[in-house]
This record gives sequence, structure tokens and C-alpha cells, in this order.
Amino acid sequence: MRLSSFADYAVVLMSAAARHCGAGAGLDPATNKYVKMNATTLSAETGIPLPTAQKLVSRLSAAGLLESSRGTGGGVRLSRPPAAITLADVVEAVEGPIAMTACSEMGAHDCSLEQECRIRPHMNVANNAIRSALAGVTIASLAREVTPVPFVSGEVEKRVAEQTL
Repeated sequence: MRLSSFADYAVVLMSAAARHCGAGAGLDPATNKYVKMNATTLSAETGIPLPTAQKLVSRLSAAGLLESSRGTGGGVRLSRPPAAITLADVVEAVEGPIAMTACSEMGAHDCSLEQECRIRPHMNVANNAIRSALAGVTIASLAREVTPVPFVSGEVEKRVAEQTL
């Protein structure tokens, strides 16, 4: 299973928005709301083509993850704190419900095998696990800088050798 490029771009765009609007640093002191950015800025920062960024902003706004306004002083901002927006929220905003199979979608009854299917309950368990995993990752966590762990040449080999003795 793989995210579509569109869903992947949505996650990248939202994490960029969170870097500018999250953790209190992006709060406008006059309004106590998150600062606004525009699709052009998000596109330039992330490398997402502008038409795609505009389409994503539209979808994410329609889903209630971004607030958008036009005109002077317009732009987009997160509709809630980055810690309250999950990967599941973003993926569902652009792709619809997370479902590994058609029968995993709520209310879907269009499978000709439904009456005899013995794996549906198991697929629902797997589907719920995937959704829960995505719901456990916030945009705030994706927006944080990752500090790479320095690699010390030979250290891994030394530990493996010590364990095998």
C-alpha cells in the first residue's frame, strides 16, 4: 500500500504550513490566530508545483484543515493547532476514507463476495490498524526538525561481534 502523490504532497504542504504556523511562533499577537501564507509561498518552499499546491489548498480548506481568505491580507492558515491535525486527517481530506478494500469503507456493500467472504473481518482489523497508525502521527511531529544520529564507522560491526561471542 502506498500513498498517492497527491496525498504525499498534501502531507508535505501541511507540514510546511505547520512550521510557519505552529508551536506559538506563528501566532499573530493582534488576532491570536495563526499567520497566513499563500499557495505560491508554500509551493516555492516545498517544490510542489503551484497548480497542485492551489488544488491542495482548496481541498484542505474544504475539509476544514486550512482556513483561506482572498484579497489583501488573504492567504491560508491552519484551522487548528498542528498537534491537533493528524496524518489520517490530511490523507482523508484529499483521498477520502482510508480503506484497504472497498468493503472496508463505511456503508460499502457493493462486493459480490460479501455473503461468503471470510476475510472481511480480518481486513477491517488491518484497515483500522492502518488508520490508527496514521491518526497517531501529528503534523506538528512532522514539522519538527530531525536531528540525524551520527554514524560512527565500525560501531555497529563492533556491537554485533560482541553479541556473537
